[in-house]
Amino acid sequence: MKLKLHRPLVIFDLETTGISIGTDRIVEIALVKLMPDGTIHTKPEKSGVEHRFIINPEMPIPLESSMVHGIYDADVQSAPTFAQVSDKLYKFMHDCDLGGFNSNRFDIPLLAEEFLRVGIDFSMEGRNLIDVQVIFHLMEQRTLKAGYKFYCGKDLNDAHAALPDAMATLEILQAQVERYDGMVVPDGRGGQEDTFSTDIDKLHGFCQRHRNVDLAGRMVYNENNVAVFNFGKYKGMPVLEVLQKDAGYYGWMMQGDFPLYTKKVLSDLRKTLN
Repeated sequence: MKLKLHRPLVIFDLETTGISIGTDRIVEIALVKLMPDGTIHTKPEKSGVEHRFIINPEMPIPLESSMVHGIYDADVQSAPTFAQVSDKLYKFMHDCDLGGFNSNRFDIPLLAEEFLRVGIDFSMEGRNLIDVQVIFHLMEQRTLKAGYKFYCGKDLNDAHAALPDAMATLEILQAQVERYDGMVVPDGRGGQEDTFSTDIDKLHGFCQRHRNVDLAGRMVYNENNVAVFNFGKYKGMPVLEVLQKDAGYYGWMMQGDFPLYTKKVLSDLRKTLN
């Protein structure tokens, strides 16, 4: 059964310099337009819009982001800026509904920011905004109860009671080990990381996808295994380097509304400077 559309639907995806809607920029945008009659346009002649643009973000692309999407500073040096392609993009998406994967939380707000920066009011009024991730999570729920049914084929009747939840979680882990042992584990970038293992040390590694230094993820390890800040004005910068050049930042964090464990880790890192 095909989608019932009342106007064209543009499905698009962004690759960006980072995940901050207010400060990060687009480095690639790809668009597919589905017409109400079911035809798909990726390169419509009338608007002259290519289905994919590499865009110069007019700022350095952090290495961590480049390692995810494969677009580096050298790749965008001669690319057009967003301002230079904005009119074509606006025309292509004009009077269309919009969709993507996690688009309501990220792609659409960031795209709207880019338009506003160049003086274009890319209004969402009257548009349908379709987020495939929301549908996915809604229909294939990621709750303990849903996981118990999926992996163990059982109903969890005492959900949110601590002991039944703990027992169900153990059963799910055992079922996951049975199901996935030896299977390829995706690396999150379209490649493969390793094979799923029953060894508890390897399972720990698979569960630490973001390589947090502290439990809250305020500090993470970069590709060189150096602890860097993961928020704020020093995001991406080595923690020890920041503490050396801005001594007040340590005091601000220790007095701020951060988890005690984060403060403990920060304090331990600071001691290594002595």
